[in-house]
Amino acid sequence: MILDFLSAAYPWVKSMHVVSVIAWMAGLFYLPRLFVYHVEQVGAGSETDTLFQTMEMKLLRLIMNPAMISTWIFGLLLVFTPGIIDWTAIWPYAKFAAVGGMTWFHHWLGLRRKDFIAGVNTRSGRDYRIMNELPTLFMLVIVFAVIARPF
Repeated sequence: MILDFLSAAYPWVKSMHVVSVIAWMAGLFYLPRLFVYHVEQVGAGSETDTLFQTMEMKLLRLIMNPAMISTWIFGLLLVFTPGIIDWTAIWPYAKFAAVGGMTWFHHWLGLRRKDFIAGVNTRSGRDYRIMNELPTLFMLVIVFAVIARPF
């Protein structure tokens, strides 16, 4: 019965998965950029420091966390929908590894936010710029694995 429901709901679940991914990716791109500006242009303990911490907290808690959770939920619903995934192919495992990398990066950003709160950030704007490229790499793996299925 649940499998019939998943099959019938497939277009809606897939749509919600894509919307969730878009919101999550927006945050994964924007939060490290906020960290760049925070570390390069804001003095610790200033009013602007408090403003940046508020923006970073709201982005992470109100947008990124719910988007990550809904991405995982709708993605797992797709996984359990009959006939959607060919488990003999490599692409679902490549996608899963990249999503795992994005999830790790999400949590890494959460830890860096705590560094700003504690006033112990040791990373430079350059470090955050470099790390800001990771979501793009994960996104490329996911998109090509799912759509082009080269492996």
